[in-house]
Amino acid sequence: MVITGASGGLGLALAKCYLNRGATIAAMARRSDPLQKLSSEFPGRVYGYSVDVRDAEALEKAACDFIAREGYPDIVIANAGISVGTLTEHAEDIHAFEQVMDINVLGLVRTFQPFLAGMRQAGSGTLVGIASVAGFRGLPGSGAYSASKAAAISYLESLRLEMHESGVKVVTICPGYIKTQMTSVNPYPMPFILEADEAARRIARAISKQKAFAVIPWQMGLVGGLLKALPRWAYDRLFANAPKKPRGLLG
Repeated sequence: MVITGASGGLGLALAKCYLNRGATIAAMARRSDPLQKLSSEFPGRVYGYSVDVRDAEALEKAACDFIAREGYPDIVIANAGISVGTLTEHAEDIHAFEQVMDINVLGLVRTFQPFLAGMRQAGSGTLVGIASVAGFRGLPGSGAYSASKAAAISYLESLRLEMHESGVKVVTICPGYIKTQMTSVNPYPMPFILEADEAARRIARAISKQKAFAVIPWQMGLVGGLLKALPRWAYDRLFANAPKKPRGLLG
């Protein structure tokens, strides 16, 4: 397996979930210390790569190293992502928009690309993209994050069609709220929030079933479906003055 963003939060929970089931994992993240700790907890089954998903060359080098050692992975989970409060009226927030889109959208592309040709040739494997319920509708103060996750959902759908009948499956996971550093700064209620370990178990179950699209937990799927069905005038009235994530707080 390959998992990006594996140094903390959901990525680390996913890595431990699969390691406890006997998997061998390429754990990729910017921070090396948590990767070394993970490797010491599961000796011989963790390949730690300190890479940034914005660096296509570094990702390809890590992928080639892992393939040379273990062969093509059965599952690649593109999990790395960030969230930050943004407001378009502030010129200094443009850089935050660029960062969020680069990591949350192009990071998926850079993660999958080194593995695709070999997986297609083998006619097997599963590519998993972590999107979000936040991609269903635009949220105030979260223009960058909502846009990035909406783009991720559409990109993963396109990729699924490209892989149709190749033997390579594409799974889109849209989590709701998960207790991580990313959500710790949110100044608003977070219904149906899950512990990271529980979210990882549910996501692993959805992946094993090779669901094309899954919302975790299922209750957020109902909420998301309702929000998508709301006419614009009703959605605007309900959410125009909703609490916003503080600007400049990366998670």
